[in-house]
Amino acid sequence: MKIALGSDHAGYELKEKIKEVLRERNIGFQDFGPFSTESVDYPDFGHKVGETVNSGQFERGITICGSGNGINMTVNKYKNVRAALCWTNEICELARQHNDANVLSIPARFISEEAALEIVSTYIDTVFEGGRHERRVNKI
Repeated sequence: MKIALGSDHAGYELKEKIKEVLRERNIGFQDFGPFSTESVDYPDFGHKVGETVNSGQFERGITICGSGNGINMTVNKYKNVRAALCWTNEICELARQHNDANVLSIPARFISEEAALEIVSTYIDTVFEGGRHERRVNKI
């Protein structure tokens, strides 16, 4: 699995922690930025993740911004992207199992680092159930 990463300045520090988890788990990734906490515009980085997941260059993506909403809206502009804004582990698990979410969006300012990293692990480990859910996902 290869994961595309992108954030804004509010999500930068959490993105750095997520990269540590991905390295520990030997999961390939590319960080599309930003590369500091200097103020930036989240769409610039959301589009990079959305484009690469949409094209199949990356199987999945993880995006982070202050509320998670803006960057989530950006990546969801792409036809083959199913981004889920997740602030609990349970929501993430259902997004993977039932919706085959291929991008995880995280609200950096509204959850703890510990909760975010647990959500990332759930996102990586949870398998799409298919079946009746596949029919629904195909209608998206």
